[in-house]
Amino acid sequence: MAFLNSGCNSNGSCNINLARHICEFIGETVTIFTTSGGVSGCGFTGVVLSVNACFVRLITEQGSAPSSPIAENICGDFEGKSRNLGFDTVGGAGMSGHRREERRRLGSICDIPIENIAAFCHNTV
Repeated sequence: MAFLNSGCNSNGSCNINLARHICEFIGETVTIFTTSGGVSGCGFTGVVLSVNACFVRLITEQGSAPSSPIAENICGDFEGKSRNLGFDTVGGAGMSGHRREERRRLGSICDIPIENIAAFCHNTV
């Protein structure tokens, strides 16, 4: 089991039973609604990465795959775009410094305090 029985805050308000239950869904996509307001109260959907006595860690957006170690032009230009080392040129005078449309995503991770979970939603299967 991936549950770590670490301490949380000094008043011991973490819900250990909920944390143990969420551990069963590591690697699964879930939605967690929190007691906070605004956008964060709308819930967080992602894959459970880890759980401890205080926090659930979700990956909410996966980053881009690593780039190929082989030159990009080895397979040809299938999209009809010049590669230009990933940058657009400005009037043919060199690099502009602006990334092209195929930007790399870094991804995002969300740490949710167990004590702020209002609802934990998951598939039944």
